[in-house]
Amino acid sequence: MEAPRLYSTKPVQSLKPTKKIPLEEDLGKASDALPLPLYLTNALFFTLFFSVVYFLLSRWREKIRTSTTLHVVTFSDIIAIFSFFASFIYLLGFFGIDFVQSLVFQPSPDVWIAEDEEEDNEVLLAKEDARKVPCGQALDCSLPPLPPAAPIVTTQKVCDEKPLMVIPEEDEEIVKSVVAGTTPSYSLESKLGDCKRAAAIRREALQRLTGKSLSGLPLDGFDYESILGQCCEMPVGYVQIPVGIAGPLLVNGREYSVPMATTEGCLVASTNRGCKAIHLSGGATSVLLKDGMTRAPCVRFGTAKRAADLKLYLEDPDNFETLSVVFNRSSRFGRLQGIKCAIAGKNLYIRFTCSTGDAMGMNMVSKGVQNVLDFLQTDFPDMDVIGISGNYCSDKKPAAVNWIEGRGKSVVCEATIKGDVVRKVLKTSVESLVELNMLKNLTGSAMAGALGGFNAHASNIVAAIYIATGQDPAQNVESSHCITMMEAVNDGKDLHVSVTMPSIEVGTVGGGTQLASQSACLNLLGVKGASKETPGANSRMLAAIVASAVLAGELSLMSAIAAGQLVKSHMKYNRSTKDVSKASS
Repeated sequence: MEAPRLYSTKPVQSLKPTKKIPLEEDLGKASDALPLPLYLTNALFFTLFFSVVYFLLSRWREKIRTSTTLHVVTFSDIIAIFSFFASFIYLLGFFGIDFVQSLVFQPSPDVWIAEDEEEDNEVLLAKEDARKVPCGQALDCSLPPLPPAAPIVTTQKVCDEKPLMVIPEEDEEIVKSVVAGTTPSYSLESKLGDCKRAAAIRREALQRLTGKSLSGLPLDGFDYESILGQCCEMPVGYVQIPVGIAGPLLVNGREYSVPMATTEGCLVASTNRGCKAIHLSGGATSVLLKDGMTRAPCVRFGTAKRAADLKLYLEDPDNFETLSVVFNRSSRFGRLQGIKCAIAGKNLYIRFTCSTGDAMGMNMVSKGVQNVLDFLQTDFPDMDVIGISGNYCSDKKPAAVNWIEGRGKSVVCEATIKGDVVRKVLKTSVESLVELNMLKNLTGSAMAGALGGFNAHASNIVAAIYIATGQDPAQNVESSHCITMMEAVNDGKDLHVSVTMPSIEVGTVGGGTQLASQSACLNLLGVKGASKETPGANSRMLAAIVASAVLAGELSLMSAIAAGQLVKSHMKYNRSTKDVSKASS
C-alpha cells in the first residue's frame, strides 16, 4: 500500500524527547567566571558608565572655559576614556553576560536528531545553515514520529519562520527537478494528474528558489481541480478574504442579503446603513435599460475607401439578418443585437453587441465575431484583421463608448428616502445631501475631468460584490461607471436619490462563479447558475442587486460626509490595534 503524502507548512513546535544526547564536556556559564554576582556586575558597569560620561563632559566644559586644546589629555582622562568604552561594550550586550550567553550557546532550532543512535545507529541532522553549534545540555534532541514512507525532512531558508516540510521521497525528486529547471512548473498538473499534489510541489520549489516562506498562505482546504483550465494557472495556495453581509436590501419588492468580500473597514457597515434607510423608506426600484456584451475587432484595408465600403455594408439593415445567422452559430444563447463602426483612416473598428444569457459573455461574443470575420473574407479578401479586440469594445478600461453606449447590463436604480429617516438614520438633512451631491459628485467630478466617475464610491461596492460572487474584478473599471443624482421632493421634505450605471458586466455561470465559495454567495442571492425559466434572468437580477447596493453605499457615505462623520467612523472601525500577524500565527 502506498504511504500517504504529508505536506505541512505549519511552523515546527517543540518535540517531545525520546533520549538526551550527552555532550563530551560540560558547558559552563560565562557568568561563573565573574568574581561578583551578575546583578552586582551589571550595577557596577551602569555606575561606571554614567560616572565616566559625567566626568568626561565636565572635563570637556572645563577645557572650553580655559581655552585648553581638547586633544590634550591627562592620565585621568585616559583612564576615563578606557572605562567609557569598556562599560559601553559591556552594556551593548543588553545589560549582562547572561543574555549574551543565551544567544551564543542557544542551539539552532534547525538542528534535530532524526533517529535514535542506540536503536538504529544512525543520526540525521537537518541544518538551516553551515554553523556547527553543539546542542546545549538543556536541549533534548529527539526523533518525531515518522510516516511509513520514509520521508525526507527539508527546511527552507526564510527570513521569518522556518517551517518543516515533510515530503515523500518521490516528490522530493520532482521538487529538485523543478528547482533545477528540468521540469517546467506549469506542466506539473498534466504530468502528475493530481492538482493538489502539483500545487504542493510547486509551492515547495518556489520557497526554495526564493528563500521566502509561504507559511501564511493556505494550501489545504481548496479544490484545485475546480480551477484547472478555468480560473488560475500554477497555483501555490489561495488568499482568504472576509465576506460580510449588508442588508436586508429591499429591491423591487424582494429582500436580499448582499455578500461583500472586502478588507476595508466601514464599507460593509456603511452599505448596511444605506440598506436600512432604503428599507425603512419602502425599498428601491431597479430597471434594466439594456443588456448586451460587446467585442470590437480592428481591421485594416489598403485605402480608406475600402474601409468605408465595409462600414456601409455592416451598417446596412438589409445585411443584418445574414450577419446574425453567421454570428449566432457560435452559441445557443449568443444573439447578435447590433453593429456599430468607427473609421480611423484605413482602419475600421467594428463594435458587435450581442445577448449572452446568464454568462458574462466575453468568450461567447468573441466566437461569434470570429465567425463573422471569416465570413467577410469572402467579399473583402483585402481585409487584414489586426486583432479581434481593438479597444473599441472597451473591456477593462475607462472609455466614453461604454459610458454613452453601454456594455453588459445598463441599469438605473432609484429610491425616495423619507425626511425622518434622513435625520434619524443617516444623521443629516435633505438640503445638505442635495448640496453636497451637486458640489462633490457633479461639479467636483467635472473639475477633475472624470469619465463615468460622477459618484462617491461606486467602485467600492462593485468590487466587493464582484469578488464575493466570482465576477472578473478587473471589469470593475467600467462596471463602476455611475452618476449619482439627489433631489429634494415632496416640498423639500424627502430625498429622491438614484444611480445610473450603463455598463455592469456580470454573469452567474462560467469563470469564478463555479467555485464553491463564490457559488454559495450567488446562492444566497438566489441567482446561482443559469435561469431555467428565462435565459439571462439571473444575471440581470444580479446587475439590479449590484446597482441597488451601490445606491445604498452612495447614500450612506454621502450622509457621513455631510454630517462630518467620515473621519470619526473610519478611526473607530477601520483602525485595528490588534497585531493580525501574531494572531494568525
